[in-house]
Amino acid sequence: MANQPVTTRIVLASRPVGKPGAANFRLERETLRDLDEGEVLLQILYLSLDPYMRGRMDDAKSYAAPVEIGGVMEGGTVARVVKSRNMEFTPGDIVLSHSGWQSHAISNGAGLRKLDPNAAPISTALGILGMPGFTAYAGLRNIARPKAGETLVVAAASGAVGSAVGQIGKIFGARVVGIAGGPDKCRYIHDELGFDAAIDHRADDFQARLASACPNGIDIYFENVGGHVWNAVFPLLNDFARVPICGLIAHYNEDPSTSSRGSEQLPTVMRAILRKSLTIRGFIQREFTDQRPDFYREAGKWIAEGRLRYKEDIVDGLENAPEAFLGLLEGQNFGKLIVRVAQN
Repeated sequence: MANQPVTTRIVLASRPVGKPGAANFRLERETLRDLDEGEVLLQILYLSLDPYMRGRMDDAKSYAAPVEIGGVMEGGTVARVVKSRNMEFTPGDIVLSHSGWQSHAISNGAGLRKLDPNAAPISTALGILGMPGFTAYAGLRNIARPKAGETLVVAAASGAVGSAVGQIGKIFGARVVGIAGGPDKCRYIHDELGFDAAIDHRADDFQARLASACPNGIDIYFENVGGHVWNAVFPLLNDFARVPICGLIAHYNEDPSTSSRGSEQLPTVMRAILRKSLTIRGFIQREFTDQRPDFYREAGKWIAEGRLRYKEDIVDGLENAPEAFLGLLEGQNFGKLIVRVAQN
């Protein structure tokens, strides 16, 4: 075992109540065992940080199992094959994996997808050409179904999912209004990504600005946030509006024991769903896995044509993942948040 690599990993030390903090994480080191037949040793190069990880820290019933106390925090990764006893992989291969918050991992090869470093920067497999980009594509294609000239509003518009939603919505012919936090993010989505309008949700007159930017109402609202953003959008929804619900980051840190506080709004929402014939549908991108080949083909083409752009917010060092993740939940990142665990 003397020559075996030592993995550095960040585990869930305790379950947060409300807003998580540094004490909920713990850094550990462990010497890895020898490979069995069919296994590969991976060195993690990039780790994706995404809002869904907050839900994995709780033990409430959800669409996926929670991280166990003492378990490695989960997450998508790009890795290099260091050693292989699997005929499908050779040392040096770059793969997309789901190895979590650690520097090295052992895999049996299931779920690994080889990446071509010459086709696109390998970090994009965690962002615009990965789960966030596909989430945007699947939600638009299957639920939003934008028509030319319709008004599409997207929350968290400068983030990995929201920025892709807005740009793909434009490609599909919609008029796109993005909601983001702060003037820099608003300038970015308007000036660089080509959104038709950008509204700062931190502005005192946010609701009035949103209404002014949507004079014909809202046909599609791609929900990533909830909270006061939803409250401003809701009255503007047109008849037959579609609302794909991808995330509710404004509520992720709420104490589950107080989750019924908004129940008094339910009758109003339900009446509007009935009266306006609204479609409100939550979704998880893996429901549409069969559409991934279409996404890779179309998104690759759009990127090559300059119609689909992206921004990455890269943090160096696995040890900085907890702080970066806590900042993500507060909207401090600018673009797709990625941790560079090792140099490529």
